[in-house]
Amino acid sequence: MSNPSSQVSPENTGSNAGSETRPRILAISNQKGGVGKTTTTVNLATAMAAVNKRVLVIDMDPQGNASTSLGIDQKHRNINIYHVLTGDAALDTAIVPTTIPNLSVITSGVDLAAAEIELIDLENRQARLKEALINQGNGWDFILIDCPPSLGLLTLNALVAADAVMVPLQAEFLALEGISHLVKTIERVKKTFNPNLEIQGIVLTMVDKRNNLSEMVESDVREFFGAKVYTTTIPRNVRISEAPSHGKPVLIYDLQSKGSRAYLDLAGEVLKREQNHIMNRGVAA
Repeated sequence: MSNPSSQVSPENTGSNAGSETRPRILAISNQKGGVGKTTTTVNLATAMAAVNKRVLVIDMDPQGNASTSLGIDQKHRNINIYHVLTGDAALDTAIVPTTIPNLSVITSGVDLAAAEIELIDLENRQARLKEALINQGNGWDFILIDCPPSLGLLTLNALVAADAVMVPLQAEFLALEGISHLVKTIERVKKTFNPNLEIQGIVLTMVDKRNNLSEMVESDVREFFGAKVYTTTIPRNVRISEAPSHGKPVLIYDLQSKGSRAYLDLAGEVLKREQNHIMNRGVAA
């Protein structure tokens, strides 16, 4: 198997993308389930790690699919993001290394399903993750947060902690209607809790170029969101669907698949945007 790092174009990696003392925190979010959110999280993280970025994935979804997709056995999930959010464990004690160099994960657990209720009574309930990351979140270039398919307290914690949001958007009818709710939530969070929050980009997933509907949705999304939409789209691909059952990102499961190549291209775009962000901030300063 060839190395994924050789597939990510050097000019797109952004050589200083992780040079800051604190990591860039990206929340991968969409309140609609089944849009490729977890798949995007784990494969983007894998591609970043392949070009020597130190990456931490935080699995904020009670289903724990990101943890499973990264091959983490249930016995290694005893201390997970639930314990971090409730204050029962320090963030660094919940970090589990994966078999992929430079990539670790804070897992989800079944107890996370109760967190939405338990967090209500805790002080600063919307900023529990942010506080944990401020105290112990350094040492990483990127932290990717896999959000649950809802706009509750778990997702709110992710948005308050994040620098930017990546939105996977399935190429299907009513896609724009669904994303409008998330955009409104992001604006509310920005206004109330996190003034620096921005949309890093929107990635179209499950695109079928043989389907006229996919092309129509893509055209509408690009017209509406313009440059926020990544050039790269993620195709419908059976290897992407198979990979989680093997506890592997598709980049590890089958590097030569169309899905893998698409996620490598996406990583190049994301890192280039991150590099531009650093450069623009330097000019502004």
